[in-house]
Amino acid sequence: MPKAKETVLEIDLKALKHNFEYLKSKLKPNTKILAVVKAFAYGSDAVTIANYLQDLDVDYLAVAYVSEGVALRDAGVTTPILVLHPQAVNFKTLIERCLEPSLYNAKVLNAFIEIATQEYQTNYPVHIKFNTGLNRLGFWENDVDYIISKLKNTSSIKAASLFSHLAASEDLKEKDFTESQIINFKKIAEQFSKSIDYQPILHLTNTSGIINYPEAHLDMVRTGIGLYGFGNSKEENHNLIPIATLKSVISQIHKIEKGETVGYNRAYTSKGYEKTATIPIGHADGISRQYGNGKGYVVINNKKAPIIGNVCMDMIMVNISHIECHEGDEVVVFGKASNASELAQSANTISYEIITAISQRVKRIVLK
Repeated sequence: MPKAKETVLEIDLKALKHNFEYLKSKLKPNTKILAVVKAFAYGSDAVTIANYLQDLDVDYLAVAYVSEGVALRDAGVTTPILVLHPQAVNFKTLIERCLEPSLYNAKVLNAFIEIATQEYQTNYPVHIKFNTGLNRLGFWENDVDYIISKLKNTSSIKAASLFSHLAASEDLKEKDFTESQIINFKKIAEQFSKSIDYQPILHLTNTSGIINYPEAHLDMVRTGIGLYGFGNSKEENHNLIPIATLKSVISQIHKIEKGETVGYNRAYTSKGYEKTATIPIGHADGISRQYGNGKGYVVINNKKAPIIGNVCMDMIMVNISHIECHEGDEVVVFGKASNASELAQSANTISYEIITAISQRVKRIVLK
């Protein structure tokens, strides 16, 4: 790989293929896969990732909002797309672009039926979301009869799937709670199927659920973070490869004396003669202020250089007193060896937050 000459996010499609195939190897041959590509495919590049997953024959894609689905359709993605949190104001656009809504309460269900009817739709595929314990979105178990009566009274929509979301599938101390969610969802699905003359797709598991709860794979599984190279546990992280590497360069090196300060609010004071490097990436690029003052670090010539002082909008300063390096040298913020999970832990957060925070102004480079 050529060395970075500016701040770039490299996206490795070979790693994506590896992760997809590893997760697929956990499933029965006929279990479908839904790939979650919301939030610019977890901060990478949604169009590139979605088109590549389409080439790998993924069964479904999911986004959070209608605008994200529209962007994929505009880029030539034809795979079915589930919109996890659509707003009624966008339902007409959703139908025009052949996107499929998650319907999670009576208000949204009725609004969608009304618009689908106005648009002369027949059997438009919708996905009925049930709440089994996450308490975020979803119908309750006692809403099944109400939903069935609505479905039987209209020809405009059809339940393509029923689904729920596990609250703590990565935490084996919460096994009892997760198992109760699985039992609850199976009960809802059974009640639903008895009352309707077709069988919707059933899906419940996220990445950690795929790995930890094979009995809950059902007809389809959903994977987001796993595709991007994180398994929510140290053991599983070894089986997956992070697809994104965030790189930058050293713009300037300073030599400072004892007692000199670095950055805004003079937040760092030198303890002796020290060398610092200034790097063109800051909180406007997704390296938030919580990584400053010694919490976060970058890697230069295979050595960790702690971030000193406050993170600036477009720059960070790091301590390189112990590293042999020069202006123009490459800097790795996170990647395959220096994992985003570890960097996130240094600031008491999670890989999801740091990878999805990478600003759209950072140039994406796709490695085929």
